[in-house]
Amino acid sequence: MSAEPANRPENHILPQGILESAIKITNEPPRGMQANLHKALQNFTQETLEMCSKEAEFKSILFSLCYFHACVAERRKFGAQGWNRPYPFNTGDLTISVNVLYNYLEANSKVPWEDLRYLFGEIMYGGHITDDWDRVLCRTYLEEFLHPDQLDGELYLAPSFPCPPNLDYSGYHSYIDTYLPSESPHLYGLHPNAEIGFLTMTSEHLFKTVFELQPRDMGNSGGVVITREDKVKQTLDEILEKLPEEFNMTDITGKVEERTPYVVVAFQECERMNLLTRSIRSSLKELDLGFKGELKMTSAMEDLCESLFLDQVPDPWTARAYASTLGLTTWYADLLLRVKEIEIWVTDFQVPPAVWLAGFFNPQSFLTAIMQSTARKSELPLDQMCLQCDVTKKNKEDFTSAPREGAYVHGLFLEGASWDNENSILIDSRVKELHPLMPVIFIKAITQDKAENRNLYKCPLYKTRQRGPTYVWTFSLKTKEKPAKWILAGVALLLQV
Repeated sequence: MSAEPANRPENHILPQGILESAIKITNEPPRGMQANLHKALQNFTQETLEMCSKEAEFKSILFSLCYFHACVAERRKFGAQGWNRPYPFNTGDLTISVNVLYNYLEANSKVPWEDLRYLFGEIMYGGHITDDWDRVLCRTYLEEFLHPDQLDGELYLAPSFPCPPNLDYSGYHSYIDTYLPSESPHLYGLHPNAEIGFLTMTSEHLFKTVFELQPRDMGNSGGVVITREDKVKQTLDEILEKLPEEFNMTDITGKVEERTPYVVVAFQECERMNLLTRSIRSSLKELDLGFKGELKMTSAMEDLCESLFLDQVPDPWTARAYASTLGLTTWYADLLLRVKEIEIWVTDFQVPPAVWLAGFFNPQSFLTAIMQSTARKSELPLDQMCLQCDVTKKNKEDFTSAPREGAYVHGLFLEGASWDNENSILIDSRVKELHPLMPVIFIKAITQDKAENRNLYKCPLYKTRQRGPTYVWTFSLKTKEKPAKWILAGVALLLQV
């Protein structure tokens, strides 16, 4: 029996006894590059390899396609550093791509490299992709793996793994067993740190699940039992005690004579912080009354109680808050720091010497305000402005005043690479240093025609390690390497780790 659909509906009716006593076998997807590459190649036969009139070109590109397929399928295990969103790439994409390859080679006298890369990267595999940065990654893989150099044996699909020569079907399988390096993130263009990050996230998820399965009443070493309600009440009191008062918007708006772009950003941040602190205060006071028996416990109060017990940020708070992956304790400490930062800013509405970009609900609004201020000052159209990013060699403590134009920002972390402070360029990650802190970055607005493009990597900035929907902006970082190297390594700037 199998899960394949039967040809007649009545054949779907299976006696329960047979199902219970039958041995269940599942076909697990292959794990690791070697298994994935063998599995990809097993979709074809010796006849497939011989069917094209341009046999050498067809075989070489088919093998590159198999390697590409194995890469994109297995890269998912590295989480957001692999792909911003998971995609259902399947063997159908590979087999259709090979059919397209055969048709195009037969119809053209020369290999149409550009056409093939476009068809595979934008239609066959690209049809699954919904994120712009993932599309760039897919396109870059194909530019690296489908190249005229591979026909001369000069192309390396991975370090120490050149494109194979013209072989037969079994020869390709033997070539993989003999020459493919042992499993490592290098095979996908990633740094070994990516594996540490992936294993850390897996173990965090495991411990979180184990913690959720723990009994709700805990005994300490003295034999005294701490009930779930006692623990939640203790957390509730601590949060309410430290919770700051709401910003008085009437007083704050009364201080301002001119509403500059920066002032508008400050108002928006105050209003959003008020919404969040109001939600926290009202929900905790309700829960406290519920514990005292003065209010009936509702399902929303039960959910809040459960979140406080498990050290998770409750959903109603998350809906009004900023993107974050922190647990409740660290999230609340972070919240208090953000309130403090806003309080300093609204005392005189002067932009701080170094702005903590991660402290905003909406970092894009501050970055846009930099462009708006410069555009108004220089009487330039806003749609012709862009941001230039210069990484300084200093920390936030070294700055005592804000620049005349633009802003100094701090608190950005780099993932997938490290920063060479001496030469001010991107370099390979240092082992076990997953998220190095960047020096202060000077951001100013310039017109698009003055923007540099040479020796720069367009680095996406995200709010959290989840990437994807938390995208903020693109900063250009200096590099001596090809940008393709950093694209494949999943290099990005993060506001919170």
